[in-house]
Amino acid sequence: MKKTKIFAISGSTRGNSSNYRILKFISEQISDWFELEIFEELDQLPHFNPDLDNENPPEKVAAFRTKIENADGVLICTPEYVFSLPGSLKNALEWCVSTTIFSDKKVGLITASASGEMAHEQLILIMKTLQAQLDENTQLLMQGIRGKINEEGKIINGETNIALQEFISNFENLFLVY
Repeated sequence: MKKTKIFAISGSTRGNSSNYRILKFISEQISDWFELEIFEELDQLPHFNPDLDNENPPEKVAAFRTKIENADGVLICTPEYVFSLPGSLKNALEWCVSTTIFSDKKVGLITASASGEMAHEQLILIMKTLQAQLDENTQLLMQGIRGKINEEGKIINGETNIALQEFISNFENLFLVY
């Protein structure tokens, strides 16, 4: 049986960030019906330039768009930087505005940061603008994340573990509804 393809994006470009570790945790927890690929080239996308956003965008942008287009769903896990989305994630999403690759695409959103409220609101707004298919049960704001996950990616906070397990279950259910 064909596995459901999930393309995961960490909004942090820092090596072994909390957001990357959360995506790794999810990839290990998600059922055998899913194949999760974590995008690790966010910092390699060129700065958005409308003059280059045409039939032949930069190679890295075209590859990024193709990954999204070929995925059955997208999972974004991001920190908040200075009460906003990280510039690298915003840049990547800007490269998608002129396309329809997110239209009706099933998307899960996690904001894991010290506070994260502003970035979470902005991410939801951007994904609605891109016409992604959002579900309240697959949006998660995890505040104070550094004290809830260790360097090995183990969730060390019981409530956080429960919230993530619930999120995973809800995200999987998006694809299992007939």
